[in-house]
Amino acid sequence: MLYMTVNTRFCRSGILLLALTTVFVTGCATRPRIDWNSRTGLYTYEQAILELGPPDKNAKLTDGTIVAEWLTRRGYTYAYTSPAYGFYPWDYGPFYPTYVDTYSYPDSFLRLVFGSDGVLREFKKFYR
Repeated sequence: MLYMTVNTRFCRSGILLLALTTVFVTGCATRPRIDWNSRTGLYTYEQAILELGPPDKNAKLTDGTIVAEWLTRRGYTYAYTSPAYGFYPWDYGPFYPTYVDTYSYPDSFLRLVFGSDGVLREFKKFYR
């Protein structure tokens, strides 16, 4: 009887731990996308700084327009080699790479243009 009680307790705690882990991982994995079209005409420069932090680049034009850019994702380069394999019975090492394959991903930026009143006029996502 003692064995069944201990086993049931561990089973219940394991299910509870699994459920909590699933909720935590799901909550962290989903990141809502920002709908910039709905924010146009309503979103202010101060709100952008509070939400996104200080811009990486910004400029105030003579008519009072503010153009600000944020780095949203850093680009990277990925490279790997493919080993050369011989034919039987000559396929014993050493093996040298036959080619190097690289993939480059550029930096991702968000450019927000605010009018002289500090309200969002337009936005643009681009890669550099």
